[in-house]
Amino acid sequence: MFSKESIPAQTVSASPSVLLRENYSLLQQLVYRSSGIVLGEDKSYLFEARLTPVLRKASLTSLNDLCALIRAGQRMDLQRQIVDAMTTNETLFFRDVTPFTALRTVILPEIIEQRKAARHLRFWSAASSSGQEAYSIAMLLREMELEDWRIEILGTDLSESMIQRARLGRYMQIEVDRGLPASLLAKYFTRVGTEWEIKNEIRKNVKFERFDLRDSMSSLGPFDFVFCRNVLIYFDVPTRKSILSQIESRMNRGGYLVLGGAETTLDLSNAFERRAVDAAAFYRKP
Repeated sequence: MFSKESIPAQTVSASPSVLLRENYSLLQQLVYRSSGIVLGEDKSYLFEARLTPVLRKASLTSLNDLCALIRAGQRMDLQRQIVDAMTTNETLFFRDVTPFTALRTVILPEIIEQRKAARHLRFWSAASSSGQEAYSIAMLLREMELEDWRIEILGTDLSESMIQRARLGRYMQIEVDRGLPASLLAKYFTRVGTEWEIKNEIRKNVKFERFDLRDSMSSLGPFDFVFCRNVLIYFDVPTRKSILSQIESRMNRGGYLVLGGAETTLDLSNAFERRAVDAAAFYRKP
């Protein structure tokens, strides 16, 4: 779903005036209505940090001015920019490397043996942000020498700007420095000016589409692996249950759901069997 860019400390002081309570509620409700993300009562600093670029682009001086335009029904494009800014999560290549190690050494070899007749695997990065997770999966599979297999990787995100970035497949030096082994950078990327562009041999198996996880998933799948990491924590309990139910319906039997380290299906879904591999947890559809 999302891509939170780190904000330099000096940009956090967004406005000269305090965000009015009614305007905080307006922004809170706008984000929830548009994305399902629940923001608590103590996130003023987050609005200021994330929406500072929106204010600057619109030549506004405060979040209260921004809310005034929204209430007046002016500049509807600002609403899209607000949601885009507030639904962007941090991501990096091979994030939390433990699950990728478990996939390479244990889970994928088992699935490859089970699917060797069909020689076809489908993956879904359900909150692909700017594409690092989906491309990490593609590189992992390439390293496992599955060139004669049909590999399909779908990356989806709520943010249209993140989908465009992911499709472009270009990353700044600081982005490839975070989590990407130097050997894979040299092998699968080409230097383009000050950026690094992923090669077509990796890109060809990956496609990106905008998708809201609250929408019907009937047009998606079936998948052997669904990566929905560090996403559920942003939703309320009913939305989490609905998302997990829909994901399960779009998975092949024996397939695996991969969640974030702080996430679980406990009290949300009984459709999965938890499997631990070293320090990584996977959720298998029986």
